[in-house]
Amino acid sequence: MSVQTTTRRRQLGAMLRKLRARKGLTLEEAGQFVGVSKATVSRYETQAGPVKWLVVEGLCRAYGATEAEQKAMVSLAKDAKQQGWWSSFADSIPETMNLLLTLEDDATREDHFACVYVPGLLQTRDYSTALQRANEVRLAPAEIERLVDIRMKRQEILDRPEPPRLWAILDESVIRRVVGSPAVMKEQLGRLLEANEAPNITLQVLPFSKGAHGAALGSFVIIGGTEAALDVVYVDFHTGSLFLEKDQELERYRLAFEYLRAQALDVESSSSMIHRVRKEL
Repeated sequence: MSVQTTTRRRQLGAMLRKLRARKGLTLEEAGQFVGVSKATVSRYETQAGPVKWLVVEGLCRAYGATEAEQKAMVSLAKDAKQQGWWSSFADSIPETMNLLLTLEDDATREDHFACVYVPGLLQTRDYSTALQRANEVRLAPAEIERLVDIRMKRQEILDRPEPPRLWAILDESVIRRVVGSPAVMKEQLGRLLEANEAPNITLQVLPFSKGAHGAALGSFVIIGGTEAALDVVYVDFHTGSLFLEKDQELERYRLAFEYLRAQALDVESSSSMIHRVRKEL
């Protein structure tokens, strides 16, 4: 196994920093609580080297972490060396994608707002392939197939015995933009209709008639576990991606999602609109 820091290890370091900051402790004060040096606490937070889960557990107690937070942190510490299914693609997967896949692998819920394309977890193979072919940087057929394979594999989290709760709000432009061909789009809309029947998936459409809305920030995903304090916002830009975890950032995106959810059509009306658009094709 590579000695490179795994994405789980990086996530653990980020969470430790966040909890310590929330408690208002210095590195030295945190170390005194668990009998380790300031340097050790710093190393745990900066994602360098191995970790001991007992120390992580002690730090969680010092930081006043909730039971759910502590459980999540200890689990990360124990699995810090674990590589996910995507590790075989690691040499060619961007680092941001590596982290996204790790976060999703541990997620219990995801809230999506999509203003351009169907969220990756709900794309059909042909739709995903058409998107890759539309890339301004021309990709070789083998590269396109590899990227689509990763996306299809990623969708398997929705088929787990206990899948994450997926709530997706789609701007009307998402269902009206013909990607690939009318036939490809018709199949994709059918996939959305099927998804909206699944007990762990909720889809809403935000119609044009609602005008201006609360997500001028663009598409985003809130990835979360059992404890809201460990949520992460994922924002994918054309030139890169961002992972946001500060409390004020999380609050802004949570508020935006609640506002969008209130403005969007209900589930039944959303499915009816998707069905109408599909029929037009």
